[in-house]
Amino acid sequence: MSGERLVLGTRGSALALAQAEMTETLLRAAHPGLEIERKVITTTGDRRTDVPLAEVASSEGHLDKGVFIKELEVALAAGEIDVAVHSLKDVPSDLEGGFALAAVLERAPNGDVLVTKASGGLDAMLEGAAVATSSVRRKRMLESRRGDLKVVDVRGNVPTRLRKLAEQEGMDGLILAEAGLVRLGLLEDGVVRSGEAELYAETLDHEWFLPAAGQGAVALEIREGDETAAGWCAAINHELTEIAVTAEREFLVLLGAGCDTPVGVRCEIKGETLKMWARVFSEEEDSATVAVVEGSTWEPRELARRLKENLSQEEL
Repeated sequence: MSGERLVLGTRGSALALAQAEMTETLLRAAHPGLEIERKVITTTGDRRTDVPLAEVASSEGHLDKGVFIKELEVALAAGEIDVAVHSLKDVPSDLEGGFALAAVLERAPNGDVLVTKASGGLDAMLEGAAVATSSVRRKRMLESRRGDLKVVDVRGNVPTRLRKLAEQEGMDGLILAEAGLVRLGLLEDGVVRSGEAELYAETLDHEWFLPAAGQGAVALEIREGDETAAGWCAAINHELTEIAVTAEREFLVLLGAGCDTPVGVRCEIKGETLKMWARVFSEEEDSATVAVVEGSTWEPRELARRLKENLSQEEL
């Protein structure tokens, strides 16, 4: 492939750049001689840190559009980049016409981590303690287990959020994706470091604190019909991750759920068996439905359909 050139688009956060570097390393190994240029693009979600994340799309006038991918898709459509690197959980489950997901990379741990100033994790947090998150899903999951805690909004990239926790009064904990902490090398033996501060980390139980669809996975988006870019990306696609996230994203499509709908869904693959868990919170009232199903790894969309059909009311 000597002489060929690919322009890779990415956000500029520390995590986004780490994921872009990981993508470049895999592409270079798969395609020796491929020239790769990286282009950093600021997205709406990066720019609008003045309002809670759940309000960003409506405040910018593009409802239910991934606020961390819009400008990357504009660059794709204009031919300024060939491949956009995304955290898959930021990508709407129903892509706009003209775009396609060409590959997903091997998934990192897909749980959520509670980072606290004091040791002991969730059970040790005092009544009324403040836990920060920008995710409606995480807020509802936390309230379902510890309704006595105060949930507050927080914005910024991973290092910024950790610094806010370490330095600010009135913030006792913070919920972050485990994948981000792992990929940035910040999590080690239950401890997270932010500057000179030592913080404590607890991975929340996957059985009840279900992650977002696609959490922990990196997606490569291309222009629909770009066979050259599709071929580059296909060589680094991770099949087991693709099976799991296909089921999770199909579940969101069947629900008619957007990026900010409070839904947790998780897949686990053992051999040729795919198991799925879901918890779907009502947007209007304090209730949720749950389901667990299992089936063949070869039919992820069918399993997602069965998961939706099996949703039943949960006691909160």
